[in-house]
Amino acid sequence: MTIAITGATGLVGSRLTAKLVAAGHKVRVLTRSISSARSKLSYPGLEFFGPADWAKAVEGATGVVNLAGEPIATRWTDELKRSIKSSRVGATTAVVDAIKAAPEGKRPKVLVSASAVGYYGISQTATYSEDSPSGNDYLAEICRAWEAAANAATSAGVRVAVLRFGIVLAPEGGALGKMLPVFQVFAGGPLGSGKQWMSWIHRDDLVDLIMQSGARFPSGAPALRGPPVLNPCPPLPPSPLGNIMGRPSWLPVPDFALMTLLGEGATVVLEGQRVMPTRTQAAGYRFKYSDIGDALRNLVRG
Repeated sequence: MTIAITGATGLVGSRLTAKLVAAGHKVRVLTRSISSARSKLSYPGLEFFGPADWAKAVEGATGVVNLAGEPIATRWTDELKRSIKSSRVGATTAVVDAIKAAPEGKRPKVLVSASAVGYYGISQTATYSEDSPSGNDYLAEICRAWEAAANAATSAGVRVAVLRFGIVLAPEGGALGKMLPVFQVFAGGPLGSGKQWMSWIHRDDLVDLIMQSGARFPSGAPALRGPPVLNPCPPLPPSPLGNIMGRPSWLPVPDFALMTLLGEGATVVLEGQRVMPTRTQAAGYRFKYSDIGDALRNLVRG
């Protein structure tokens, strides 16, 4: 297969790229900066394409994986919020425009595009599934626009699979990457009340699910008529991480500290959401890591 990828240098994209190359597939990297992408990805046989050549990159590709997006785990300024939207909606629109520009018959068969569980809004009590309506907060608004941009590819005869990510667990970045140094110095603990639900997935499960969504799940299967939601588990507490690392986890991070650090973005981790992967599991996917303890042990201890 030949797969074109945006966000190939990111936490998920880099692992996906490595796995595709190891499996003997050709990978085309769609990037805003070829020089930066080359410095981060050194696998043999990769092809790099700047924005002006994205249409050329997707032409003849088996599928496209769209993972581009500005990280949100930082303080939300007005400028960052604009970047969060443009890096998702704008990049996805550019990908779909490139697909539509490819000659008919040479367009990719599938677009696998990222979204987020932020689609549902936040709640301490509600339970969400793929069929739940969207929320009405900032992230929900972004996710609706993000998904709409991806689904526009269907007008070009391309199958679209939208994956609503939760927190992606990997040791070198993301939420876990930020937590590990804190626990190393015995300063880890619950976020806010520590009772909120958080949707999470081990990066290896996510990479496998992306590949299956693009290649092995049957097109048109009843379970995949909408976007699958990834593996959430009740709550993502710091205490298991402390136990696994042999560190205490009794020092809570108060609400005001998170608000100071993340601004408006703190509501995502303070209130959380309980999202169930009903359709993903009904489609036949079985998570390798459905237990948070097993996932953390694998990531922390290797």
